[in-house]
Amino acid sequence: MPSFVSENLLVLLIAVPFLGILAVVLARRDQWARYLAMASSLVSLALSLALWQAFDPTVPGMQFVQRTAWMPTFNVEFAVGLDGLSMLLVLLTTILTPLSVLASWSSITTKVKAYLSLILLVEGAMLLVFTAMDAFLFFMLWEVTMVPMYFMIVVWGGPKRIAAGLKFVLYSLTGSLLLLVGLLGLHLQAGDTFDIQAMAAATIDEDAQHWIFLALFLGFAIKLPMVPFHSWLPDAHSEAPTAGSVILAGILLKMGGYGFLRFCLPILPEVSAIYSKYILWASIVAILYGGCLALAQSDLKKLIAYSSISHMGFVTLGIFAFNEEGIQGSILQMFTHGVTTGALFLAAGLLYDRTHDRQIASYGGLHRPMPRFAVFFCIFCVASFALPGTANFMGEFLVLVGTSYGSLLMVVLSMGGIVLAAGYMLWTFQRVVLGRPASSVAASLPDMTPREIATLLPLAVIVFVVGVFPAPLVETMAATVAQIVERAGNVALLAVPGG
Repeated sequence: MPSFVSENLLVLLIAVPFLGILAVVLARRDQWARYLAMASSLVSLALSLALWQAFDPTVPGMQFVQRTAWMPTFNVEFAVGLDGLSMLLVLLTTILTPLSVLASWSSITTKVKAYLSLILLVEGAMLLVFTAMDAFLFFMLWEVTMVPMYFMIVVWGGPKRIAAGLKFVLYSLTGSLLLLVGLLGLHLQAGDTFDIQAMAAATIDEDAQHWIFLALFLGFAIKLPMVPFHSWLPDAHSEAPTAGSVILAGILLKMGGYGFLRFCLPILPEVSAIYSKYILWASIVAILYGGCLALAQSDLKKLIAYSSISHMGFVTLGIFAFNEEGIQGSILQMFTHGVTTGALFLAAGLLYDRTHDRQIASYGGLHRPMPRFAVFFCIFCVASFALPGTANFMGEFLVLVGTSYGSLLMVVLSMGGIVLAAGYMLWTFQRVVLGRPASSVAASLPDMTPREIATLLPLAVIVFVVGVFPAPLVETMAATVAQIVERAGNVALLAVPGG
């Protein structure tokens, strides 16, 4: 690989989606636009794999760093870099984007170039969010992600798309304003700098720390989302087109967990420890409450959406356990949740494309007309409740190990969420795939096409590979997680109940 390319791999990766948007917009035909969007997303995936190959997992700090003066008057830089946390989320982003394009190949027939451009815009914005080393750059791209998701919902969404889109924007704007307040507070307290590493090294006034933490926490909690800030998520998922749901659940929700690990724990460790016991209990509530709500759903996409609330509860549970096992589990859970939940939304979209019906009761007996679909759906259902040998198992296991150091009661309660997940996923599989077809339409549905198999097969492979051999992902993040825990220092003792 030429030295210029190797030294600028990260910048090239960030640039590719935006160049892809230009190519898609200039395409003369919709079919050409589809091929160009797919090519762009595959190039991004190849570059991210090259970055992962070149990434040194033993180095805890940022790698592939690029800094350029942007607005020197305000001490703002275009600064990007990768550590173990960023690397895994960049991989997740570049894996799900081409699959989202492929899933939209025939289902999106109006304003195709605009739709594909929005997918690439989300990818480019997310890559910058996960690699930004400047808080201003981070916030600006955080805001940009809201725009394409809103238009994907209100233009290509379901019958209640306008209300769902407005709800998504109102919640997102509220969280963004709180996040802005917190980041400006850090900027002033850290000596008028937006450099995230400089913020982590600065001494911040004790009274200011509480207010800054609360503003940042609420901004990230709304995006995650944590209970009780979750009500926007099921509506957005149920009305969004398939690719929108995949991107929202698979990538955008991870911004909240990433924010906790990038800002709250490293920069405000003492205050994070003080509030952690309350956040841990809120995480338990989210795990159980999200599971109960999922169990009560009759709409397939809403069921998957509520399951995300439960699964993201494990993410915050691991983060605020304040130990390496818990944080490693939470990062692994973010990655594997993106894979399995993204796959479930792709499967739900596959059915919706055939019937335009999201009701679980409308199906049944699909193992006969759609045997290939039944196999894939079974894989992702069992992976969703963390069956050993599938991707989600190791993340949830590490979270429970990390939590056990502080409270066995929390471990027992959170395991109730796993039981609930097994209940609603197996019951869903039974109602959709097993038994007798609910109608003549369900009995005659065509099985998966080669394109649809190509959409789900990579995720099925990842489910088993990560489930059996998660070591490469754990090793990638290990040094970064150790640095986060070391930064927290002795305050980790305060972070667990009874600590």
